Amino acid sequence: MPNDPNASTSSNPNQYTMIGKSIRIKGEISASDPIYIYGSVEGTIEAPAHRVTVGKEGTVKADITAREVVIMGDVCGKLHSDERIEIRAEGSLLGNLSTKRLCVEEGAVLQGTIDVHMPAEKAKPAAAVKPVQAEAAPAAEQDLALSEAS
Repeated sequence: MPNDPNASTSSNPNQYTMIGKSIRIKGEISASDPIYIYGSVEGTIEAPAHRVTVGKEGTVKADITAREVVIMGDVCGKLHSDERIEIRAEGSLLGNLSTKRLCVEEGAVLQGTIDVHMPAEKAKPAAAVKPVQAEAAPAAEQDLALSEAS
């Protein structure tokens, strides 16, 4: 029995990859867990279902593809996020980014092109609902006014 709780506790929720201050990596990183970078990385980083965090002392010269990217150190490269990119006050990004949500704190450095796009699912229903409500309301008021006048 004691093995079962330990097995469930050590599964994915608390699992992550950390690249420490003294680590230098050149090449391709593909991760199925969140990544914390405090060292140096050159190449490509892919964690499409997770967050990539570049710590204050981290330096990255790589293209990053992730669900979320948080930058507190220095990043040079192209970033693509399915959800959000956040550049904290002490962070810097030199490169292009593409995301649905962007947060840049005061004091952060950002140089490059920005592509912020809305999810297609949210844009279509909002546009379809408004005209229907706008047309239905006056018709309902007219019916009410006619029935009260009778």
